[in-house]
Amino acid sequence: MGYLTDVALGDPQRGHPVAGFGSVAARWEQVVYRDDRVAGALHAAALLGALGGAATLVSRAAGRRAGAPGTVATVAAATWACLGGTTLARTGTAMADLLDAGDLDGARELLPSLCGRDPAYLDADGLARAALESIAENTSDAQVAPLVWAAAGGAPAVLVYRGINTLDAMVGHRSPRYARFGWAAARIDDVANYLGARLAGALVVLCAPLVGGSSAAALRAWRRDAGRHPSPNAGVVEASFAGALGVRLGGPTQYHHELQIRPTLGDGHAPTAADLRRAVTLSRCVQGAAAVATCLGAVALGRIQRRRP
Repeated sequence: MGYLTDVALGDPQRGHPVAGFGSVAARWEQVVYRDDRVAGALHAAALLGALGGAATLVSRAAGRRAGAPGTVATVAAATWACLGGTTLARTGTAMADLLDAGDLDGARELLPSLCGRDPAYLDADGLARAALESIAENTSDAQVAPLVWAAAGGAPAVLVYRGINTLDAMVGHRSPRYARFGWAAARIDDVANYLGARLAGALVVLCAPLVGGSSAAALRAWRRDAGRHPSPNAGVVEASFAGALGVRLGGPTQYHHELQIRPTLGDGHAPTAADLRRAVTLSRCVQGAAAVATCLGAVALGRIQRRRP
């Protein structure tokens, strides 16, 4: 239900809980910030502990008041709030439209809604690559992983996962301010996304033929290239996307705080706007497959729990 609501409506337009959590996290950071790992760990623990406690109380209250329908509604609402697949696909399509029209200024203005790259340094090829890499990574972070956590632990689990992902986006990068303070948030996010990234990679392999790609090439790029990426999770989905689409990702990557030289992922040509559209279609296919897979997993988990004495 949460997935289908996201397909139909996209992100909530008002009162988005992720935005609310981000605002609270920013204010709390102003109070506790110190340039060391301990302060960053305490910052993350306090925020995630409070979020998990509040989500658990709300979920239990809904179950007591309305029984099973209340629990279902709570899980569906939390899942919808934590998914970003439809908005991701719409933004990727809008980027492809701007690139096809030659509107590089418009594409540079749109890019920050997809990733933290510095668009001022990017030409059309660079914008296409940045957008495609973001589509790949966020297919896991904003769609597959939330479904995994919702299936495994209901509303509290998916909300805490989204809080982890939000903290990583806010403080988990290696800028001078957050290299130490954001260390804990980045490591927690690596753990939280581990299973979701690998499920996403497997589904990319399975869905590659739906966009005219090769499952064998996707699997080969994953096995050969993913481990060279600085992120243990982003490398999986970016490499599998590159192999599935027959494009080459990676290379110089300019953020506002530093230039990173990323390893090459895949064997093909530099991505174009047409490849970006295929990536959006592949992302949608993976999202749908993940919804089916996680629902089946939740059913199986429920049966196992009911068999226990």
